[in-house]
Amino acid sequence: MADTYDFRNIERPWQERWEREQIYIADSDDPRPKYYTMEMLPYPSGDLHVGHAKNYTLGDAVARTMRMLGYNVLHPMGWDAFGLPAENAAIARGIDPGTWTKSNIANMERQVRLMGTGYDWRREVATCDPEYYRWNQWLFLRLYENGLAYKREAPVNWCPHDQTVLANEQVIDGRCWRCGHLVERRNLSQWFLKITDYADRLLAGLDELDGWPERTKTMQRNWIGRSTGVTLKWKIEQSDATFETFTTRVDTIFGVTFVVLAPEHPAVAAIKSIVSKKNAAAIETFAESLQSKSELERTSLMEKEGVATGAYAINPLSHERVPIFVANYVVAEYGTGAVQGVPAHDERDFEFAKKYGLPIAQVIAQSDVGVDAPLTEPYTGEGRLIASGDFTGMRSERARDVIAEHLKAAGIGGKTVHYRFRDWLVSRQRYWGTPIPIVYCERCGEVAVPDDQLPVLLPADVPITGEGSPLARDEQFINTTCPSCGGPARRESDTMDTFFESSWYFLRYLDARNDAAPWAIDHARHWMNVDQYIGGAEHTVLHLLYSRFFYKFFHDQGWVSGSEEPFQRLFHQGMVLYNGEKMSKSRGNVVGIDETADKNGVDAMRLFLLYVTPPEDTSDWTDEGITGRVRFLNRVWRASEPFLAAAADVSPRELPPIASAEDRSLVRAVHVVAKSMVDEVSSRRFHFNTTIAKLDELVNAMTTAAQKTPDSRAFLYAVHALPLLLAPYAPHIADELWSRLGHATSIHLERVIEPEDAALEVDEITLVVQVNGKIRARINAPPGIAEDEAIALALADPNVRAQMDGKEVRKRIFVPDKLVNLVVA
Repeated sequence: MADTYDFRNIERPWQERWEREQIYIADSDDPRPKYYTMEMLPYPSGDLHVGHAKNYTLGDAVARTMRMLGYNVLHPMGWDAFGLPAENAAIARGIDPGTWTKSNIANMERQVRLMGTGYDWRREVATCDPEYYRWNQWLFLRLYENGLAYKREAPVNWCPHDQTVLANEQVIDGRCWRCGHLVERRNLSQWFLKITDYADRLLAGLDELDGWPERTKTMQRNWIGRSTGVTLKWKIEQSDATFETFTTRVDTIFGVTFVVLAPEHPAVAAIKSIVSKKNAAAIETFAESLQSKSELERTSLMEKEGVATGAYAINPLSHERVPIFVANYVVAEYGTGAVQGVPAHDERDFEFAKKYGLPIAQVIAQSDVGVDAPLTEPYTGEGRLIASGDFTGMRSERARDVIAEHLKAAGIGGKTVHYRFRDWLVSRQRYWGTPIPIVYCERCGEVAVPDDQLPVLLPADVPITGEGSPLARDEQFINTTCPSCGGPARRESDTMDTFFESSWYFLRYLDARNDAAPWAIDHARHWMNVDQYIGGAEHTVLHLLYSRFFYKFFHDQGWVSGSEEPFQRLFHQGMVLYNGEKMSKSRGNVVGIDETADKNGVDAMRLFLLYVTPPEDTSDWTDEGITGRVRFLNRVWRASEPFLAAAADVSPRELPPIASAEDRSLVRAVHVVAKSMVDEVSSRRFHFNTTIAKLDELVNAMTTAAQKTPDSRAFLYAVHALPLLLAPYAPHIADELWSRLGHATSIHLERVIEPEDAALEVDEITLVVQVNGKIRARINAPPGIAEDEAIALALADPNVRAQMDGKEVRKRIFVPDKLVNLVVA
């Protein structure tokens, strides 16, 4: 009999059997309570490494444990298959994006199956399949009908050489990442989704999400950026043009000494017409210098710079003339595209005023004393208004309300709410994405493609050169018939942002083969919302926010019911590094799944990924660590396999007779693991590293018992119980041992071992005794010992008495069954 776990001859046959017997199928008519868990669907880039495996192993351990706890577990998998990498591959390799993507999906699906994961593969989706993106288009049209999808001009990064729009991350030092040409900012007609209509509901919904990381919710709140303030209308001297500013500190309005417009603000054209040619040319030159700069560079990375336009605005309350600047840090797409400068009470404005020699007028005093000396730094707090006309002497909070009412009565402003985030731009001038189902007719204008003509298919054999929009050059695709009048029309050549299809895929999983609707409402009623979602924190303000927006819209349409939130609980797993660095092909430090499975086995890989750190932490892949898990599995094998025949008659569902202290300790070790296994999923901490550490202790105890008392009923009980405790983490060896125990059905259809209090009881506990916070003794005591008795035992210990040295106990701290801390002086 082999004394090691022969993973090469055990693991693959079990995977084949699980798939053959379809043990991971989840049906809606199952009477057990439902549990819907999923990991964020991957992009099919070609190859998975052990960093990816951490995510899917964690999700699989959760799904398997919940299934063993008696839940009907839905655990699906799919592919986020549209996107730019496929187009890049097409250019680099001369291969069709669809061919490249489908080849990658086949390879990655093989690897995911190789990991021993328990997915319901009947529900698999790939977002590039026409049967999927048909429903992308259908959902787009429903948004369009409800006024939530619209088209307008917006600035984009434009490469004039490649004739294409670039994402912010594709602009490197102001140049196109592909050809190196200087990038320009251009206004192009783009499609948007009106996510801002749902801003308040998106904020309010975060309060319901107790199962989400607090940091993630905070990031979404900050991204939405709700601000209550006042909008004011400003006149431009010697012009009919006006502009608006928004401020949360209207109590500082008398301290405005300059205003700043975005160079692309519509009012700038009027300003150039009234100022000198020299000033107009300076404005133009400054604006041109920013054409290659992304919004991120302008607002966060660049030094704050501006140009005086030579024009003046009139303060709507003080009626003072203030100079108008254009500056790089103000962009037209954010807020009103104009800001008022109050250098005495804002850090950025203070720096700008110092740089350009602008006045600094204090209008808020910190106390009632007044102003004694010029400010050396801005005062940004609350206080009493000074030098503020009729509002002088008011406290800041009251002044904000009174000034807002005054502006409203005068028709030049009033209270408003602004949001930091903006409507979602979903247009992409690319090939490999969902075609937007709109046509343009000279007679009818913008026309939606009828539902019965969906999907609008991506044409095959379209040349992809990286220059311009491939679809716009395909006349056969572009030229069509107007569905309204029957006349000639042209199709929309833009495709959708890939976040569109990933914002609802969790609903398609429920009904993946439905050709009459994106999902059946009764399936959504049964399965939603998702009980546990697992994925990276990098998607906090994109995918997760967009999915919440979509789900609220679906709720409004009556397509889903119950909570307006799609994901009840969210868990962010940490990364896996190698030699302290992120794994990447360019660094040559990728640890592949195939090579690891071939060398060490899948169960060892899974155990290492779950054991090395808590799952939310970043971990480091080490050869020593994976070797340690191989040794652990071999210890499991040696401590149980030779004894399976004898253990088959000892039920793991009934506590065995206890003949010795060793028996009691061994049975307790079984139930310590069982309790940890249940606790980690019920608490949603998923610290399976703790459970596996306790499995280590159990196997060590079993190894000792195998040598000393192999016929003990307690030992044989542990042998029979061990596969049930291993099953979520090392599913192959668990099923192999279970089968050799004589069970005909898979262990993954079994219930967990319910931890029993009687087994977990101990005869004595260890109290840690501290004196002034330092450990001075460890003493044995009966469980549940009272505080006075524990203190007495502590004071009787020689080491403790030595530390006391006649000193008086000033304070005593008692943690039941754990700690006594004496504070002496």
